[in-house]
Amino acid sequence: MWRVALHGSRVRFRVTVTAALAAFLLTTVLYAVFVVLIRQDVKGDLNDDLAREGRRIATVIHAGVLPVPHVYTIGDTLAQVVDGRHRVIAASSRMQGRPPLAFPRPPPGNDRRIGRSCAVDAPGGPCFQIVEYRVGMPGPGAEYVYTLAPEPGLFPRPLLAALLALGIPIVTAIAGYGTWLSASQALRSVEAIRRELDEITATDIQRRVPVPDRRDEIAVLADSINATLDRLEEAVARQRAFVVDVSHELRSPLAGLRMELELALADPDATDLPDTLRALLNNTDRVGAVVDDLLALARLEADRNFPRETVDLTELADQEVLRRPRRARVTVLSEGPVTVTAGRSELARLLTNLIDNADRHARSAVTVIVGTEEPSTAVVEVIDDGPGILPEDRERVFERFTRLNEGRHRDAGGTGLGLAISRDIAAAHGGSLILADRRSDDEGARFVLRLPRKGASAGTPSLGR
Repeated sequence: MWRVALHGSRVRFRVTVTAALAAFLLTTVLYAVFVVLIRQDVKGDLNDDLAREGRRIATVIHAGVLPVPHVYTIGDTLAQVVDGRHRVIAASSRMQGRPPLAFPRPPPGNDRRIGRSCAVDAPGGPCFQIVEYRVGMPGPGAEYVYTLAPEPGLFPRPLLAALLALGIPIVTAIAGYGTWLSASQALRSVEAIRRELDEITATDIQRRVPVPDRRDEIAVLADSINATLDRLEEAVARQRAFVVDVSHELRSPLAGLRMELELALADPDATDLPDTLRALLNNTDRVGAVVDDLLALARLEADRNFPRETVDLTELADQEVLRRPRRARVTVLSEGPVTVTAGRSELARLLTNLIDNADRHARSAVTVIVGTEEPSTAVVEVIDDGPGILPEDRERVFERFTRLNEGRHRDAGGTGLGLAISRDIAAAHGGSLILADRRSDDEGARFVLRLPRKGASAGTPSLGR
């Protein structure tokens, strides 16, 4: 029922009700504890009074003032004196004519017993607190003094109990009110964050939520939201730039297709059909290459949990080099098998992109070196003897549809996506792809791919950057 009552209610209400209920339960428990302590205190005081009266009567017996065996009235206190044969020899006025109290005798070695009993014949209540003294040595000649009083009720001090009971609703109300104010102050920042988020749209994504001055959990939440918005704004910016670049890349081949078709329709007799068809096919291939690269990027971004198997990088590099003829001479150098756990088709595309890029820009030769680095890294270097890339542009070449001013990147054979796809594939395998310096003073570019190796080989030489 409690869950049903709170289901769908606001956080402020739920927190306030929970705090008030907790305060109510706590104060109720404390009230019960205080009542028990007060009752124990009253019972202790009563036992002290009974013990004091019992000692006084015992003193009278020792002094021989109490006549025996005649019945003697001992004031208004509930008291009774019984001899060793269980006969009443003296009693208070209110205990006159009552049978001897049925209460255990003091244990050996002790002349006093304190307890309670509900099986005695005495006026004033069903249960009594009793203090018993033994006068004399245990035996028939001993005398036993009983002083008793009705046991205190649950609330022996009603006024104090009533005042304490008033504290339960007062403390509950204070706890609820304080929680309501505290929750309202805390949720005020949450409400401001919510309003700001509601107003943020795809066209107004540069806005940020307010961060409270106090460094609490809500401030941390606001920082996290702003950090997420930063990443989202960056992703939206990349997406918009990507759409613009895709439109630009597809416009050229599509415009070429349209121009060839319009020329053929304008003057069919003067059109060289084979040349026109070849031009159409070339432009179609460019569109297909861009679409294929876009699909590859989309698959990588959507799901990186592709099937993985043991792949020999040396064997895979040989296969990709021999798969089709190249403009430049391509050489693969390796000391032996270098295995990794990866997606075969993904690594094949990565190596093909690197080799094709090097082949387009090499003057005469491309070298592929497969090796390892300690402790457990597989390394593939693709080196060409072309004009190279300036250090300040080495990161830009991995951006999508990047076009540098150098003639090296003004070729018609690439889509501008190959290197971006290659780096994404390397990252998906827990590796890296960089453009590093050549180890010699020769011109050219040196792409270095590093991947986690399946097994280390002590005899394989290490390749430096």
